[in-house]
Amino acid sequence: MADREKVSIGIVGLGYVGLPLAVAFGRAYPVVGFDIDEGRVRELMDGYDATLEMSKEQMDESSFLSFTSDVYDLKDCIVFIITVPTPIDAYKKPDLSYLLGASASVGKLLKKGDIVIYESTVYPGCTEEDCVPVLEKWSKLSYNKDFFCGYSPERISPGDKERTLTKIIKITSGSTDEIAERIDQLYRSIIEAGTYKAPSIKVAEAAKAIENAQRDINISFVNELALIFDKMGIDTNDVLDAAATKWNFLKFKPGLVGGHCIGVDPYYLVHKAQSLGYYPQVISSGRLVNDGMGVFIAKKTLKQLIANGAQIQQSRILILGFTFKENCPDTRNTKVIDIYHELKDFGLTVDVYDPWASAQEVQQEYGIELIHDIGVDKYDGIILTVAHKQFLELDVNWLKRDEKSIVFDVKSIFDRNLVDLRL
Repeated sequence: MADREKVSIGIVGLGYVGLPLAVAFGRAYPVVGFDIDEGRVRELMDGYDATLEMSKEQMDESSFLSFTSDVYDLKDCIVFIITVPTPIDAYKKPDLSYLLGASASVGKLLKKGDIVIYESTVYPGCTEEDCVPVLEKWSKLSYNKDFFCGYSPERISPGDKERTLTKIIKITSGSTDEIAERIDQLYRSIIEAGTYKAPSIKVAEAAKAIENAQRDINISFVNELALIFDKMGIDTNDVLDAAATKWNFLKFKPGLVGGHCIGVDPYYLVHKAQSLGYYPQVISSGRLVNDGMGVFIAKKTLKQLIANGAQIQQSRILILGFTFKENCPDTRNTKVIDIYHELKDFGLTVDVYDPWASAQEVQQEYGIELIHDIGVDKYDGIILTVAHKQFLELDVNWLKRDEKSIVFDVKSIFDRNLVDLRL
């Protein structure tokens, strides 16, 4: 695998995970990046990345990289890396349709000696129990005899320009000892931070699952504290600041938990555990708390409006931020939508403004028309949900209808003297 002239790589899926990977490998190896979204492929060919993870200059530096929306353009590749989404469905169950569809497409192209590496987040055992049979079916080849597999979980943090792909330690694994070493060498050739070779594919899958489950549980703890302290009339951030003076206190912040990882991955672990007859209480409870925070924020807003004498069905609310995190356009699994729906259900008029989110994507995915500018209307309530840099110096008083208007600073970025509510 170290012989770069003999390695050609096919990347299946060119989103937040696949594109940075394709660009990094494309600096040293022949790489074909494939995506079913023809519009996305055309944009990438023109040097534009709608996710804002890669610049045109970075893509131009990847001189061995080409893009396609025809999967058969990958037929000469000997390494296939699958980076498609693994979301959950309406019932919080794993949705493997993208993963199994990609496996079928790659299976039709497999040749003897080829390697298929999965980066999509899954539950332990998924690669070999769910994906490999699909590869075998469509390729008519035998696993670990004719073709091989690996798993190297993605650790992409959308919008983070410091901890980028090559600067984060990469976990690798393979279906045999020899393949594990070859895959590790492949990634080691582009990852500056180094690699960690896990003893098995299942261990690598489990490591990814618990990374995000652990963070989810930690956030759920402080979110639950916020619910408790709200009843006590105590500011949660004040409590956290005080507790953080102890050297080993972990200062997690309360808030909305969305996105493609933390708000989704724990459900994959829960699903696998339940299939084995164990019902995880801590992980499930953490998810329950975090999934309820949007409704809590909306109801707390409503209570304050009523206390201020507002006529609820005549009130107008501005939500500042719709993406799942600050300074990136990613709206996947955003929990801001829960605040929006809860307020709309009570009859309020709700505007949403986000300078980072794609208005077209928000309209298509959530049925919400983002406003293009703020300051045109005045509001009875302003809810800051995402700490975009554009909001840091915002004069929220400028947006208020009158002295009874309220400001709910979910992210605690404003001067506390200017806000009425915080988590």
